[in-house]
Amino acid sequence: MASDLNQIAQLLDATLDPIKHKSAEAALKLEEKKPQFSLQLLKIVATESLEPKIRLSGALCFKNYIRHNYVDEERNYKIPIEEVNTIKQELIGLMIACPPSIQTQLGEAISVIADSDFWDRWDTLVADLVSRLSPNDPKVNNGVMEVAHSIFVRWRPLFRSDELYLEIIHVLNTFAIPFLTLLSATDQQITAHANDKVALKGYFDTLSLMIKVFYDLSCQDMPPQFESNLEHISTLFHKYLTYENPLLATDDDSEAGVIETVKADICEVLQLYVTKYDDDFNRFTQVFINSAWNLLSAIGPETKYDNLVSKALHFLTAIAASTTHSAAFNNEEVLGQVVEKVVLPNVALRESDIEMFEDEPIEYIRRDLEGSDTDSRRRAATDFLRQLQGKFEQLVTSVASRYINHYLEQGKTNWKDKDTAISLFLSIAAKGSVTASHGVKTVNPLVNVVDFFQQHVANDLVSDVEPISKVDAIKYLYTFRSQLTKEQWQAAFQPLFQQMGSSNYVVYTYAAICVERLLFLTNESGARIFGRADIEPFAKDLLDHLFKLVEKENNPAKMQENEFLMRCIMRVLIVMNTGVIAFVDMVLDHLVGITNIIKTNPSNPRFYYYHFEALGAVVSFGSSADLSKLESRLWEPFNLIIQEEVNEFMPYVFQIFAKLLELNPSGALPNHYQALVSPLMLPTLWETRGNVPALTRLLAAIVPRASATIVAENQVQPVLGIFQSLLSGKKTEQNAFDLLESIVLSINRSALEPYFKEILNLLFTKLQGNPSESFKLRFVRFYHLVSAKVEAGLGADFFSNQTDLIQDKLYVQIYLKIVLPVSELLVRPVDRKLAVVSFAKSMGDSAAFAQRYQKGWALTCEAMLKMLVNAPKVTSGAGDDLVNEADVDDIGFGLGFTPLNTCKKAARDDYPEIQDVTVWVRQYLAEANARHNGAIASYMDRLTDEGRQAMATYLG
Repeated sequence: MASDLNQIAQLLDATLDPIKHKSAEAALKLEEKKPQFSLQLLKIVATESLEPKIRLSGALCFKNYIRHNYVDEERNYKIPIEEVNTIKQELIGLMIACPPSIQTQLGEAISVIADSDFWDRWDTLVADLVSRLSPNDPKVNNGVMEVAHSIFVRWRPLFRSDELYLEIIHVLNTFAIPFLTLLSATDQQITAHANDKVALKGYFDTLSLMIKVFYDLSCQDMPPQFESNLEHISTLFHKYLTYENPLLATDDDSEAGVIETVKADICEVLQLYVTKYDDDFNRFTQVFINSAWNLLSAIGPETKYDNLVSKALHFLTAIAASTTHSAAFNNEEVLGQVVEKVVLPNVALRESDIEMFEDEPIEYIRRDLEGSDTDSRRRAATDFLRQLQGKFEQLVTSVASRYINHYLEQGKTNWKDKDTAISLFLSIAAKGSVTASHGVKTVNPLVNVVDFFQQHVANDLVSDVEPISKVDAIKYLYTFRSQLTKEQWQAAFQPLFQQMGSSNYVVYTYAAICVERLLFLTNESGARIFGRADIEPFAKDLLDHLFKLVEKENNPAKMQENEFLMRCIMRVLIVMNTGVIAFVDMVLDHLVGITNIIKTNPSNPRFYYYHFEALGAVVSFGSSADLSKLESRLWEPFNLIIQEEVNEFMPYVFQIFAKLLELNPSGALPNHYQALVSPLMLPTLWETRGNVPALTRLLAAIVPRASATIVAENQVQPVLGIFQSLLSGKKTEQNAFDLLESIVLSINRSALEPYFKEILNLLFTKLQGNPSESFKLRFVRFYHLVSAKVEAGLGADFFSNQTDLIQDKLYVQIYLKIVLPVSELLVRPVDRKLAVVSFAKSMGDSAAFAQRYQKGWALTCEAMLKMLVNAPKVTSGAGDDLVNEADVDDIGFGLGFTPLNTCKKAARDDYPEIQDVTVWVRQYLAEANARHNGAIASYMDRLTDEGRQAMATYLG
């Protein structure tokens, strides 16, 4: 055991080494499969003699192990129950004893366990936490509160449900009163240790965590224990909102102290209580408003106060939104004070902003972009003023305009004052939220954003001014992009493009951001405002320049730093569509070169997502010229990604490989793809969750091209083994059907038949459980696919015979209880068309429906006639060129799957030759009737009078 522990510790250490980390991670994967791996990790974390970095690495590894190996989708434990119980017994005490950095990782692991087990399978946890609380040991209390917060914080985003409220009541019954007792005790200890810096810091850390937990416990409903102690709690919170002690002040202007953190936490709680519980909290509100106002009026510009200022402004924004409290602001003098003392100081540029602009330009951009800086002073002040404007539009506009005009005048000689004027104007000109797709959609009717731009901003776009002034001009266009007509935009287009040639990082990046959003812009009918014809004359030069900006640095991390440039490249390629063929070699040279560099250290998920969307655009739009050339250009870099196990890139690579195959679904499988078949059969690649949808799609694309080889080399069973594995998981059952449909369409009946009964058995077992609606829909679509493929030796009779091999007369039950009722619920035109074809072929050519299932024939006819009342029409091409990228904010490293929209798989039409399904049904049934010597017409006696009348249209 000790040697195992030592070996795992060495491997954890090696994962921190850039040279050894790949082999170390692979070795840890093998260790994972050994018994009690999780407990070994906890022992390493608990071993104080080990280096802190190894203990931290162990905690991180434990968290990830628990995330992937604790339970399956049905909440069944994937590790032995003895191991589960030991983890629960040891974890809380260990976390409490560990340093903060390790506590964070273990806290996340506890949160994962709680998601599965709390509270019904871990009902002792809260009592365990309460038993550990101490009136005078802040280290222990901090650990307990870290655990509590990691569990209770899960409630914040959840919708109300009976299960959630039962969980909260269970917690409150045991935890609320001891929690309030500790809150008072902590307050007393802070007072008693006011001159002891070390002790004071410990108790303040406890207070900070307790306020976070207070928010957790209050986020769904106000706990009754809090309601009955609201006056005491409010008094205590007000004490610490106004508390000062120089012992806890930080010397660093950029580092917030624990007092600032506590005050910010309190403001967050105040915002919640004003928003949700104002009826009860109303009597305490005024004193907090006054204190927040005084705090904002007196606080300095240092960045260490930014979070506190932001949270205090959020609280005042909630006050401004409240009908009860907002009336106090409906006064010109008060609003003048608001603008002068609160808004202006927080929208004005500070030295720290200018330093960030120059020294950390990418960070400046991310914070400055609309929607990205929710915790910045400028954003919070803007939101506050906009909320007031929503209540008192005329008055706020009038007061703010005076300051705007003053700062514009000052700005003639001081560019910083002009920046303040523009920021203030942006605050009052926009109404409602600013959307990522269209910027400001609704403007304040009391101002004219186009006139303001032309008079005060436009000149900065073409003049030699400070870089920040240039950025202000671009940002103005970016923000109000929906308010300018195409003609007005065309005047601004050229100056905007020229800014991409700026030597200033922020200027050329903002220009790229603005161009990208402009090319994304659509009108009310969804048509693109600027299309291929508008950018074709300069698209190649624009792309070449953007690539050169990306490639300025050869360092992988530095090259990926600026996702905005790659997003612009992606958008230009999408808008150019097939026009990319004219310079596809140049684009591929750059994209492949970038791939080869960044694969050594994927560090920015947004960058490489846009990068692969750009490659997807080249594949989708540039393939018509020479598909085989594209395949050969991409094979080498993509195959290296698979061989080197660049996990972050593999789901994207598999999608692009699949798209390349789907573009030419016929013909033999090229040799290089043939080399992928064997690795795809191995479980290793499928173990990474993010790979599964892309791998399924790739295998489903390979099967039609390699069907003869798969049959000849006895690989049908391994492929079906993958189908079975996918079918067993709720999250992958749709992928299972994707693969199964590909198999049924591609593998001939003689090779498929030995396995078909078992396939149906697996599907029926799922149907007997508690299947999702989506599963039933996919099953019925699969039924229709088999039923319709009479010409391939399948059809309803084949399905019926195979079903009854499992259990006599089972087919009738499946058909009546599942196939017929669920067919009505099919939505996509391709699926409804397939169902009509399936029904028609069952009526026209099924011996079983002709003889054994005579009532079934009538029911099938009725189902088909219902669908033909609103006959499905399959269309293609509409809106295909409008590609929206995925939301990449939450992309993790190999944890999830992100689909490439430029490689989107089109809905498969199994009968593209049938353009008008009504005409086809009439023709098919007439031919079937002739084939069977008028038998089909005779079956119409099985119908009601109404049914016969409806069928006369199709079989006169």
